[in-house]
Amino acid sequence: MTAAPAGWVDPQLARPVRVIGGREVDFRREVAVMAVVNRTPDSFYDRGATFGLDAAVEAGRRAIEAGAAWIDIGGAKFGPGPAIPIAEEIDRVVPVVAALADAGAALSVDTFHAEVAAAALAAGADVINDTTGVHDPALAEVVADSEATLVITHSRAEPRQWFPKPQYDDVVGDISAFLEQRVALAVSRGVPEERIVLDPGHDLNKNTLQTLELTRRFGEFTRLGFPLVAAVSNKDFIGESLDRPRGERLAGSIAAAVFCTMQGARILRMHNIAESVDAARMVEAIMGWREPAYLKHNVVDGPNEEP
Repeated sequence: MTAAPAGWVDPQLARPVRVIGGREVDFRREVAVMAVVNRTPDSFYDRGATFGLDAAVEAGRRAIEAGAAWIDIGGAKFGPGPAIPIAEEIDRVVPVVAALADAGAALSVDTFHAEVAAAALAAGADVINDTTGVHDPALAEVVADSEATLVITHSRAEPRQWFPKPQYDDVVGDISAFLEQRVALAVSRGVPEERIVLDPGHDLNKNTLQTLELTRRFGEFTRLGFPLVAAVSNKDFIGESLDRPRGERLAGSIAAAVFCTMQGARILRMHNIAESVDAARMVEAIMGWREPAYLKHNVVDGPNEEP
C-alpha cells in the first residue's frame, strides 16, 4: 500500500464500496468525475449551450467518451429566478436520461422536486442530486423506493430564492450540522445510508471567503462518513480569487478539484471533462491506485530500444 503524502486526508467512509449505475465503485481508491449537462437557457456557465435536446445528449456522450463516470442533468438552475413548472422540468431532463440510459455512465438528475425525481428514476436515472438539501422530504421518499443514490447538498435559500449576505458562526461546523440533520431526515424517510452522498455546496449561499474556508477545511467533512462531492468548476469563488471571467477559470478549477481530492473528495462535479479526468487519473496514479498507461521513460537499455 502506497503511503499517504503529508497533507493527504483519507475519507472516513462507513461504506466505501458502492454500486452506482450498475458499477461497483470503491471510493477509497477511485475519483469519479461528474459532468454537468444543463438543459436550461440561463445556466451560470454555459449560458444555454446545451439547452436543446440534441445538444444536451451530445454533450453527455462527449463527456462519457472523455472519461466522465457520472452525468449530472439539470432542468432548472440553482440561482434565483422564476419557478420552472414541474411538467416543463420533466420535459427537459427525462429525454436526456432516456437517451443516455445505456451510454456507460451513471446518470444523475439535479432536482429538488419529488415528481421530477420520480420521472427521472423511471426513465433510468441512478442518482438524484438535490442542491436544496432535501427541502421537500417527499423527494427522499421517492429515492427510498428506488435503488438510486441521493446527493444531499448544503444550501440555505428557499428553492430559486435569493439569500442575501449569508453569515455563519463557523462555516464548516454549520454546514456539517446541516448535512447531519438532512441525512437523518433522509434516513427517517427510508433512504439507507449506503445510498447517500454529501456535497458541502461550494458557493451555494456562501461568499468567496466562506467558500475558500470550506475548501481549505474540506477534510473536516470526511468525519461525516459519506462520500463527498466537490462541485468547484468555474464558480465565482475562483473568478473572484483570480480575477478571471467564466471562460478563464479552468486552471483554478483544476487546482481546487485536486486540492479537494487530497482532502477527501471522491466525486468532482466539473464542466471541462477531459482536463478534469486527466487530473483525477493523475492523482490516482500518484497514489498508486492505478498503473500508468505505459512505461517507456528510462526503462530501456539503449536510446533506440522499445520497451
